[in-house]
Amino acid sequence: MKILEVEEITPSLKEQLIFVWEKSVKATHLFLSENEVEEIKKYIPQALNSIAHLIIAQNKDNCPVAFMGIEKQKIEMLFIAPKEQGKGLGRKLIQYGIENYSVNELAVNEQNPLAKGFYEHMGFYVYKRTDYDEQGNPYPLLYMKLK
Repeated sequence: MKILEVEEITPSLKEQLIFVWEKSVKATHLFLSENEVEEIKKYIPQALNSIAHLIIAQNKDNCPVAFMGIEKQKIEMLFIAPKEQGKGLGRKLIQYGIENYSVNELAVNEQNPLAKGFYEHMGFYVYKRTDYDEQGNPYPLLYMKLK
């Protein structure tokens, strides 16, 4: 597995990352309906283009299987293809973020308990909860900081 920072998001790479995002969300965000996933998906290209630091993990065929977006010292997005989950890739990406960007904060959907547990395992703790996500949708968020 190779971890690298994206210098330029080509149309092909963007398409591959959206595919990873969609597979990951459908596997982990079970509280979202198919229509909600499709609606959120419309915003992913813009999110990928506007993130300060986009880090991807590629498999041996140089295909992206995970990605993380960092803004300042906060993880804004972290998605891993379902077939790659549980293999240490999330840990490697977070360690990369901590070592290279002093990452110390993130937000996670409360309805995604596996992600919350993973982040707690990585040393993050909940310091704040909201009833709505950052777009005003009724998906509670847990804001977490690194201990």
